[in-house]
Amino acid sequence: MTDANSNRIYLDYNASTPIDPRVIAVMQSAMEGAFGNPSSLHWAGTPARAMVETARRQVADLLGCAAAEIVFTSGGSESNNLALKGLYFARQHSGMHIITTQVEHPAIIEPCRFLERLGARITWLPVDSEGRVDPDDLRQAITADTQLISIMHANNEVGTIQPISDCSDIAGEHGIVFHTDAAQSVGKIPTRVDELGVDLLTIAGHKIYAPKGIGVLYVRNGIELEPLIHGAGHEHGLRAGTESALLTMALGKACELASDLTEVAGIKALRDRFWASLQENFGDQVVLNGHADRLPNTLHVSFPGQIGAEILEKMPEVAATTGSACHAGQVELSPVLKAMGVSPEAGAGAIRFSLGRVTTRQQVDAVVKRLVQILAP
Repeated sequence: MTDANSNRIYLDYNASTPIDPRVIAVMQSAMEGAFGNPSSLHWAGTPARAMVETARRQVADLLGCAAAEIVFTSGGSESNNLALKGLYFARQHSGMHIITTQVEHPAIIEPCRFLERLGARITWLPVDSEGRVDPDDLRQAITADTQLISIMHANNEVGTIQPISDCSDIAGEHGIVFHTDAAQSVGKIPTRVDELGVDLLTIAGHKIYAPKGIGVLYVRNGIELEPLIHGAGHEHGLRAGTESALLTMALGKACELASDLTEVAGIKALRDRFWASLQENFGDQVVLNGHADRLPNTLHVSFPGQIGAEILEKMPEVAATTGSACHAGQVELSPVLKAMGVSPEAGAGAIRFSLGRVTTRQQVDAVVKRLVQILAP
């Protein structure tokens, strides 16, 4: 995404995406004709209800599930919290054992720590040097008290895709509920719930060209959760609060667009061109982080001996993120890079570039050119 009045380049699509113009068109339509409460049965409410249910079907079509299994939330964080806390409180088992990984998003890590304070036991699975979980580690971690396994589909930093189907098969053998945070994977790789074998799945609207403030938790029929927000019986009794026809329609349209993965091949080709160009210009002075099986839009690299934040400061026209935090001259690696065993020298120089629908070859080439100018000896 380029600012029409500048040379700004947006390569932070894993953090958030711009709203797709086709989604904006749907939102404009909803704003003009769906001001009523979707729960009202009169002429003003029924169009709003129809829009919400249309959106629910669009999301369900993307995931390959029943519309009744879609619960609208305020975003990925709420969906993750509902999955973890909802199952914990529904089963009222203070000694419950939950298995997750060391590389999850904070929206999984922090709810787990909260439940730990209430008496839950949490096992944090390690990952290898490429950020991937070993299903055998999962199998060995299961105990008689294990009630929930939550493993993200794809990592938001390095893009590594986890072997979710293998892990969910193991969960199924033991009758354990399986949740995956698919906020990063939806719209980039297939996310059909039956193929993944999951019972709960999280979507965040602003990761797939919808607005912020809307998300989904897929809840397989038969899974009981305690609501986080109590009140009236909205969202099948799982999320009280008047639904927004505006936001649900936006997410529904975004999911309809996300179901077509044909453009992903072009994004991947551009990502691969980016990496090849970095290798050509920097050789062994640039290192690729993550597994070969990673998100097609994500390029997470390290410039050993450099500091990622300082590199980005020197090219403010480029929106990207670092894999480390720099405070008072001290660099602290992200928990993901630490879990992968990335060295402090390499981790300090980490940068994540994530591409999107409107990223161009010219933009990628321009970023490489700027990096060469900045890092030239």
